[in-house]
Amino acid sequence: MSLLPSYRLPTLYRAPSSRLYSSIYSTSRHWQGQWRRHNSTESQAKVDYQAKYAEKLHRRAEEEGVGISDMVVRLKERQKEERRQKELAAAALKEQEELQAPQRQGSTQSHSGATSERRDSSPVKPLNSILKLDKVLSSSTAGEQVAALWNAYHGSRTGGTGRGFLSASMPVATYENMLETAKCYPRFVVPLPRESIGAEDKDKQAYEFYYMEWSFHGSPPEPKSTTDLFSAPKASSNPHTSTILFTPLQEYKLRQSFATPYFVMTHYPDLAQSHGIVLLRGEITPSAASSGAAEGDGRFMLSQEDAHRLAVSVQAFYLWNDQDSGGAKNLLQKFHENPDEFNWEDLLKTVKV
Repeated sequence: MSLLPSYRLPTLYRAPSSRLYSSIYSTSRHWQGQWRRHNSTESQAKVDYQAKYAEKLHRRAEEEGVGISDMVVRLKERQKEERRQKELAAAALKEQEELQAPQRQGSTQSHSGATSERRDSSPVKPLNSILKLDKVLSSSTAGEQVAALWNAYHGSRTGGTGRGFLSASMPVATYENMLETAKCYPRFVVPLPRESIGAEDKDKQAYEFYYMEWSFHGSPPEPKSTTDLFSAPKASSNPHTSTILFTPLQEYKLRQSFATPYFVMTHYPDLAQSHGIVLLRGEITPSAASSGAAEGDGRFMLSQEDAHRLAVSVQAFYLWNDQDSGGAKNLLQKFHENPDEFNWEDLLKTVKV
């Protein structure tokens, strides 16, 4: 779940002034002299440029154990690869902007099959309000490309910094395994490292516990690239949409269901059948003047790093394998089935933060 660097298109080659070439057809000595002086200056500048960086080239070549000529070839190859990467990034960003679709038309798209918003009671923001699903389907975009565009979109939020958002994608089978575990054990607590308060405890690692809770919102309809108003609606074969709310444990104890979640993760399985992926979107709650969230990073109630740790903890406790007979699985089961046997120290040993 990974931030995007800013993109800048490579500088285009600019042709020299046509006046330089006009001297070829001129018999004037004046223009011929100008042409010679121009070539002489250009050659001298080239020599000066090479001399200026000769020492750096020698030093770099000695560090890498190659000759000067090989060093020059390597540098040219690196520059060529950098230009290629910038061009690919620019193309991906352009395609991402075309797929992005904040739906402001409302009623004008109420009859669109692929772009219409869901009419169920789900509180989840529809995926269609973030991506143009009809373009995704009509352009035969592969799952890997959709995931890259999804990450690029969230990385461009908040003035291009990506702050306040996390994004990722996962295979459908991985999500279904995690979803099966979550339906059996929808609640848990995870620790986040904090600085110790007090001189006597400065050598001990402090933790703040976060209460997490899953919610399930039914299966989203499978998107279509075309609309048939007379076709009968079909039952969706997509997995359930799900959300995870993370709240500081102390605040949850005080406010219960009225507690403010600091971080919300949403899993979008809309493209599970068509592209074989489930998209993940994480949103950090913006901070208010009265929130008193000392651990936030300015405008948010949680830092980017802490949000990433919470997202990783979901995988640690809800993605089991056949060999996992203890550890995370055992703790999750005890938390629900035998809370008296649940041990906080075992939790801290299991979670590697």
